Amino acid sequence: MTQIDFYILPQTEIEARFAFACRIIEKAHALGHIIYVHAANDNDVRQLDELLWSYRPTSFLPHAVLGTTQDDARPAIEIGCGLDAGDHHDVLINLSLQVPPFHCRFARVSEIVVQDEQILNATRASWKYYSERGFPMKRHDMRKQ
Repeated sequence: MTQIDFYILPQTEIEARFAFACRIIEKAHALGHIIYVHAANDNDVRQLDELLWSYRPTSFLPHAVLGTTQDDARPAIEIGCGLDAGDHHDVLINLSLQVPPFHCRFARVSEIVVQDEQILNATRASWKYYSERGFPMKRHDMRKQ
């Protein structure tokens, strides 16, 4: 069953979600995982795409926007939005405000939360959704670290 991880950040800025997503992506990539990042819209896809190219000067995170590469040239990290997640099934980082309909085919889902009212309300709804369906969930309170 899909493991759901909620990362609760102390920041209020939406951009902190993207920076933390890069941190998770870097760690998961180093462990050999295949990662799909689900953004809320095309603008967020572009923003995260740019951020991943410059995230850390000492790090290289090979990635692409979903659907822009051939299957044989596809990197381990893809970013997209909408109802299509390609054929990914390993790690899903959800940066949208809803539970993606394809979430249960992934081994692991990461939800990143900042102290913004809209994000907090969406997270409460997501927590309830996952909980009611019996998904194993972990809460990582990054405010205490």
